[in-house]
Amino acid sequence: MLRGPRRLLWLCFPLLLARASGQLGADRPGAGAEEAGSGRAWPGVQGLREQLREAAALSRRYWTLFSSRLWLREREEDAAATAQSKGWSLPLLGQQYLDILTTWYCTFRDCCDSGDCRISNNFSGLEADLKERLHGQHLAGELVLRTVRSYLELPRPDKALVLSFHGWSGTGKNFVARLLAESLYRDGLNSDCVQVFIATLHFPHPKYVDMYKEKLTDQIRKTQERCHQTLFIFDEAEKLHPGLLEALWPYLERREPEAHRAKTPRTIFLFLSNLGGKVITEVVLNLLKAGWSREAITIEYLEPHLQTEIMESTDSGFGHSCIVKENLIDFFVPFLPLEYRHVRLCARDAFLSQELLYTEEALDEIAKMMIYVPKKEKLFSSQGCKSISQRINYFLP
Repeated sequence: MLRGPRRLLWLCFPLLLARASGQLGADRPGAGAEEAGSGRAWPGVQGLREQLREAAALSRRYWTLFSSRLWLREREEDAAATAQSKGWSLPLLGQQYLDILTTWYCTFRDCCDSGDCRISNNFSGLEADLKERLHGQHLAGELVLRTVRSYLELPRPDKALVLSFHGWSGTGKNFVARLLAESLYRDGLNSDCVQVFIATLHFPHPKYVDMYKEKLTDQIRKTQERCHQTLFIFDEAEKLHPGLLEALWPYLERREPEAHRAKTPRTIFLFLSNLGGKVITEVVLNLLKAGWSREAITIEYLEPHLQTEIMESTDSGFGHSCIVKENLIDFFVPFLPLEYRHVRLCARDAFLSQELLYTEEALDEIAKMMIYVPKKEKLFSSQGCKSISQRINYFLP
């Protein structure tokens, strides 16, 4: 009787083959019966038959590879000789069994342009989402799209890409991190290649920092071994223990690229923090008072003030950590305070995400429920768009 992995593979493999064959013939419903009766194929069916024959032949080759490794140890030499005669070489160990099945499956599915079905790198989708769904953050949207795309298109990057998001709560830092994960990976935040850490949830007790360091570095290492493109998100970064930030240093520093490797591993680190929100607001307010339009504000006006504020902060050890002092952060990304018009757009999106009807009056009412600062100008929402999705419940029938 087959047990464990053997039984699972025997069950799964025919299902995958059936699914692939079904998709290849999906465009000709009812073709089988009419072809049998007429004795001749519809136009294009002959080509589909050829594809099915190739699929069956390919599946047999992969199945031989699996069986020779998992069950037929006593015939391993014969299987190896057969495989070699057909231009195959057996994989080494463990994880490559999954790689074989993944490659086989992706022969029939358009999912492997990156060489890994878990990775999508949909930059056009990311660009559209940042323009249409992210409100009031032209700086963050442009900077994230440009830096991430440029980094992932490098043939051999010599370090991880490190971005630090800063701004008030509710301005879109977590939202951009989620959009990024959803665009780069098929399963978004649930991908095997993505890890999210929340300082107060995953590392709550300073006395256990040594244990946290060991677990954190182990998880980073295992994720990088599992995926050649990884994304690590640290929320509430200003609350991370200095020891944890120091433990990240080896993963962020510049290294010599390994020229002999066909694919150099790519890693993106995102740090999300409320640090710097005050200075960002002050700079934006002064520029608006001077007659600037919001969209005319560039990163050059904000990043120097933001970086100085972070490094001089006494409320957090983040600015005094080695990753800041050693210039391991590639960009400090400012998230601007949101205005009334942006809050209305967030309210509209909340209605649409729940497939609910809305009125312009309802959007105005929700926007008016927020608290606006400074006290005199009342220009910026103190909570950004936070809690908007809960507030629409007041307007449901």
